[in-house]
Amino acid sequence: MQSYEQSLQQTREFLLEHDDYLVVSHVQPDGDAVSSTLAVGWLLSCLGKKYTMLNEGPIPQRMEYLWHAGEIINLADGELSRKYSNIICVDCADFQRVGLTQHYFADDALIVNIDHHPTNNGYGAVTLIKPDAAATAEILFDLLKTFQVEWNIDIATAIYTGLLTDTGGFRYTNTSPKVMAAVSELLAMGVNGPLLAETLLEEMTLAQVKVLNRALNTLQLSPDGEIAWVYVTPQDMLDCNAANEDLEGIVNYPRNIRGVEVGILFKVIHDQAVKVSLRSAGKVDVAALAQVFGGGGHTRAAGARIEQTLEQAIALVLEEVKRHL
Repeated sequence: MQSYEQSLQQTREFLLEHDDYLVVSHVQPDGDAVSSTLAVGWLLSCLGKKYTMLNEGPIPQRMEYLWHAGEIINLADGELSRKYSNIICVDCADFQRVGLTQHYFADDALIVNIDHHPTNNGYGAVTLIKPDAAATAEILFDLLKTFQVEWNIDIATAIYTGLLTDTGGFRYTNTSPKVMAAVSELLAMGVNGPLLAETLLEEMTLAQVKVLNRALNTLQLSPDGEIAWVYVTPQDMLDCNAANEDLEGIVNYPRNIRGVEVGILFKVIHDQAVKVSLRSAGKVDVAALAQVFGGGGHTRAAGARIEQTLEQAIALVLEEVKRHL
């Protein structure tokens, strides 16, 4: 098995040797997925390479300040005219997480897999995976350092955004000395840390407040107080004029209750499908738990999709959480 440094060099060589890339991240992209997509795009532009950035899902409005964020094509807005032979997947724990973007992968496509999820199954011709990295943006910080490109405020802000969001504002256990050393460099380049924290972590839309209120009204706890969960329905989303990005952070409310080991958000997609978001206080590996349902993620933050009714999904997940506890 090759070392991380060898993987960095292999990825570097691939990017230099090929051209005409399709850059994708996971469905319903978060801060790390968006910033990583744009960081790769920025690098390719510096190298004079052709590239297209694509995603199944819109870019959160609060991230529109990022370099060329408007160039990430949302499949909901249209289709591409052709397929691509060179693919770069960022922040995708498994191949299925790329969603419908895979329809634009050529049959003989070469895939570069850049990710930090422990549950990544190592798909692709080239893999750059570091499970102990705080974010995929941290890996890209290292990758960009292997190229002779001059950093500017655009790329520094993109990398900082990925680190900020995936560490919960540098509060989670993945906030390592290496992360803080990188942050120090990025701040020295002129990144406005307080402004980004306000924009990404503090500021809320009215729709977000309304859907949070709906969710909290569904709050339930297990008899022992170790599991807490909330749910949101399609009608709630409609009534609150809420988008998927407005659900970000809601799962932390049940998790943050004193004594709770696992907090859960159930988002009803339709009558027979529910998206489950899981957060752990540390006693339960929710990545392993999510894998039972075909999902994945991190030890303390993971998710899955269950093709069941809301009631059935709640029963199944609670049973599995109790087993892990």
